[in-house]
Amino acid sequence: MTGLEAFYEVVRRRRDVRAEFTGEPLDEEVLERVLEAAHAAPSVGLTQPWDFVLVTDPGTRQSFAEHVRAERQVFADSLTGERAERFSRIKIEGIRESSMGVVVTYDPRRGAPDVLGRHAIADAGLYSVCLAIQNLWLSATAEGLGVGWVSFYREPFLAELLGIPDGVRPVAWLCLGPVTELASVPDLERHDWRRRRPLRAAVHRERFAR
Repeated sequence: MTGLEAFYEVVRRRRDVRAEFTGEPLDEEVLERVLEAAHAAPSVGLTQPWDFVLVTDPGTRQSFAEHVRAERQVFADSLTGERAERFSRIKIEGIRESSMGVVVTYDPRRGAPDVLGRHAIADAGLYSVCLAIQNLWLSATAEGLGVGWVSFYREPFLAELLGIPDGVRPVAWLCLGPVTELASVPDLERHDWRRRRPLRAAVHRERFAR
């Protein structure tokens, strides 16, 4: 397999992992490579507005998992019928099963007030953080690790739990660690929660086709 083929294979293999974590410790050199890849992401005005909080403490992870479970119930209570039954079968996080949590934050003050490229698009810094997350995710996949993005949480709770300063936004809790496998079919497709759109439905030429 050529380097180009290997890259596209990593993109295709990437999955949002929930149930496949082994809990084995992460090799420190591998973790360093993954974080270096994340830190190499492009950023608006070269602000690098991200930070990475590495969370291994069982008590902290337990507190976060309980909060996520409560938020899952809030969402579950909004569903009815077949949708509710399907959601009950979907695992939404691997907080305690993974080797660690990596919380990625966004500090809009970094490089301010003269952030080159952000004057017209206020969210450009947030987009930069998402690029760092994607770099982390792809490099972890290349290393044979799994990543799961936990989104069932309230930002103020996580900020207080981890002592994140005022004005810094927690963008993602990423579960990270070795896995038994990366599923060939994403969980939400496997549970028939949602189907992927074909590429042709997402591509428009010259103007947005309605």
